[in-house]
Amino acid sequence: MVTIKDVAREAGVSVASVSRALNGHGGVTADTVERVREVAERLRYVPHMAARSLITRRTHTIGALLPDLYGEFFSELIRGVDLAARARGLHLLVSSSHDGVADAAAAMRAMQGRVDGMLILSPWVDAAFLHANLPPSLPVLLLNSAVHDAGYSVLNIDNFGGAHAMTRHLVGAGHADVAFIAGPAANYDAQQRELGYRAAMAEFAPRTALNIVPGEFTEESGYQAGRALLAQPRRPRAVFAANDMMAVGCLYAFKEAGLRVPEDIALAGFDDIPIARYLTPPLSTVRVRIAELGRDALERLATLLETPDGPAAMETLDCELVVRETCGASSAAASSGGR
Repeated sequence: MVTIKDVAREAGVSVASVSRALNGHGGVTADTVERVREVAERLRYVPHMAARSLITRRTHTIGALLPDLYGEFFSELIRGVDLAARARGLHLLVSSSHDGVADAAAAMRAMQGRVDGMLILSPWVDAAFLHANLPPSLPVLLLNSAVHDAGYSVLNIDNFGGAHAMTRHLVGAGHADVAFIAGPAANYDAQQRELGYRAAMAEFAPRTALNIVPGEFTEESGYQAGRALLAQPRRPRAVFAANDMMAVGCLYAFKEAGLRVPEDIALAGFDDIPIARYLTPPLSTVRVRIAELGRDALERLATLLETPDGPAAMETLDCELVVRETCGASSAAASSGGR
């Protein structure tokens, strides 16, 4: 392996001059910079990142802790984060906490010293957990989190507003009897979406009893929820799944039972994952611009890296209705049924 000493010897300069020339720190002439870079390229010299980190105290790596790595939502989110990181010359280290709080704590501790900052999306995280498992000097941005702490910045999506808008839209389209497939009980997104559904039903269909069945944000749980809804004495007129993955499973359960969507039963989801538009029929949903969410999260974390003493901020990004065929309503109805 070519070392910095090899480059210095070949270029006829000191090791310190090579370091200054390659890192752009000044103190060397333009001719020296050009000669060092030519030699480094010819010898295919790759700087030792661990040694550089000891000097700069920067790893140029961002950590991302997610609840899971499976599914289109997380792949789109990671894509958005990674593209924005690459544009800034940063690398990405990804882990998950899907097995619980111990996994989340272990992942956080494993990343310490390896990353300059962390993006955290995890149902197991609260302020006390963060204080116990992360150094206060590490820049952190929380995604879709209920944490309210002056030490942490948070970027949320409007889960409540999006679910409220979709429920209102379904009721406005003539489906007063709207059932809801909930997400994991500990998940903040799922909690806010259920609250949005409950609030809209109380406001726009107050005489209709709530019909909520459990789900886990997976296709299988959506399939089982769909079967459970069809087994009820009175079939709902519409089903609103708390995410698109469950809506996909639910759609399969309906088709397996010989039901037509939306003629026999309407269906809607949440997230607008890429496959949603390619289902048969295409899925009505609440759009979260997932890749943009990842990009925005990375950009905000980069700002925290550059201004570590800046104030923490809490921001909420809007969602929008996407009316396709599964809800049995025209797109014009979305404007009257939205927020």
